[in-house]
Amino acid sequence: MTTHALLIAHNQNANAKMSGSSVLLRLESLAALVFGVTAYALLGQSWVLFAVLFLAPDLFMAGYLVSPRVGAWTYNAVHTYVTPALFAASGFVFGPIAFGIAAIWVAHIGMDRLLGYGLKKETGFDDTHLGRIGKK
Repeated sequence: MTTHALLIAHNQNANAKMSGSSVLLRLESLAALVFGVTAYALLGQSWVLFAVLFLAPDLFMAGYLVSPRVGAWTYNAVHTYVTPALFAASGFVFGPIAFGIAAIWVAHIGMDRLLGYGLKKETGFDDTHLGRIGKK
């Protein structure tokens, strides 16, 4: 996600009147972002690793090169909290690095949702469970 895309999403979302449930969803996303960053800080792992991996889940947008259906499936598979939760559980086998990666992952999802990027529908990248992204 580029800085330009983030600014466009922010401006469009700031101009739209948000319902009570939208505000709650944004607060929930902010909580997930803060939780992920805080958990990572408490783990004491490398902030370079955090910076390198923070946008890594967005690589799964590449599925859209195949089709909107494949793109939605691959994007959603790594943008649901279930996946990093399962990854965190693997930390009991693989060690603290798995907890750190899961914390980064949760922070990423929280940031995306906070900016209005929700789970994708099969109709296209701009159609999400949080509403349509882009120009109305």
